[in-house]
Amino acid sequence: MIRAATVDDVPEIRSMIRELATYERAPEQARATDEQLRAALFGERPAASVLIAEDDGTGEIAGFALWFPRFSTWTGTRGMHLEDLYVRPHTRGAGHGRELLATLARICRENGFERFEWVVLDWNEPAIAFYKSLGAELLDEWTVCRLTGGALEELAARAPADGSRAL
Repeated sequence: MIRAATVDDVPEIRSMIRELATYERAPEQARATDEQLRAALFGERPAASVLIAEDDGTGEIAGFALWFPRFSTWTGTRGMHLEDLYVRPHTRGAGHGRELLATLARICRENGFERFEWVVLDWNEPAIAFYKSLGAELLDEWTVCRLTGGALEELAARAPADGSRAL
C-alpha cells in the first residue's frame, strides 16, 4: 500500500534516510533531525513531499520516496525530482519500489509534469538495472555539480550586498 506521509511518520522517515545513507557509504552526511524534517515536509511552506510504502501483510513501513517539483526552461513545464527512494532490505522484492515509482509517475501525469528525474550512484548496479527495467533513460552525458561548506560560503561572499533576494 502506498500513502502520503503524515507528520507522525517523521521518525521512521529519518531512520530510513540514515539507512539509505549507510547503504550509500555516507552515514555521516545524513544529519537531518526530526525537527528539520517536520518543518521541511509539514511546515507552512513544504519543501518536499513523501510517499510511504507499507507492507500489506504486516502494515510495517517498508520504504519511502521523497520528491519535490522542479521546472524545465526547455519545456516550459514543471517536472518532478525524486530525491530519495528507499526500500528496506528485508522487504525488497515485494514490489514496493515499483509501486512507489508508479505512484510518482501517476502524480506526474495528473499534474502535467513532463519530466520525472532522479540520480543514482554509478556503482549501484541493482538500482540501475531496476530503473532500466522500468524504461528509465540514463543520462551519462550529465554530471552533478554541488557546492557545500567553504566553497558555498566563498561564492556567496562574492555576491553583491545590494542584490535582490529570491526568497
